[in-house]
Amino acid sequence: MHSERVASRSADPRNGHGNGSSPTIDSVSLAIIEQLQEDGRRPYAAIGKAVGLSEAAVRQRVQKLLDQGVMQIVAVTDPLTVGFLRQAMVGINVEGDLDSVADALTEMAECEYVVMTAGSFDLMVEVVCEDDDHLLNVINKRIRALPGVRSTESFVYLKLKKQTYMWGTR
Repeated sequence: MHSERVASRSADPRNGHGNGSSPTIDSVSLAIIEQLQEDGRRPYAAIGKAVGLSEAAVRQRVQKLLDQGVMQIVAVTDPLTVGFLRQAMVGINVEGDLDSVADALTEMAECEYVVMTAGSFDLMVEVVCEDDDHLLNVINKRIRALPGVRSTESFVYLKLKKQTYMWGTR
């Protein structure tokens, strides 16, 4: 499963996107995003035909959406097919500054998502590893060794039933 996907996201000044307020996205831009979410390599001419714009107008809108950080166009792979056989969600409780721990986690290549949460955990981190030994090393030697990490709880993925990038346009 190797395909190009478009992930839409709201602008957030903390990750370098936007100016503190979300950009206004009209129905035509949403339709363009939907077209790209179906096929990230769909030609602008085909998108234009579907949404009622010229190829040039679609190209401009796509560039604006990219520049605003509303979406990104990336290749998405299935971790299992490229040698990453173990995935887990790790809940982390932190003592002290949450930002410093979250920043350190974002620097780890194995951490795909780092999310600050409200609830039982301060942070939730999706970790993608080659095997169980690699996962153990990441959790025990790297995550738990970070200053401020008080505890972790790991949720090892047994089977991925759904993974989608179609949010933002529903």
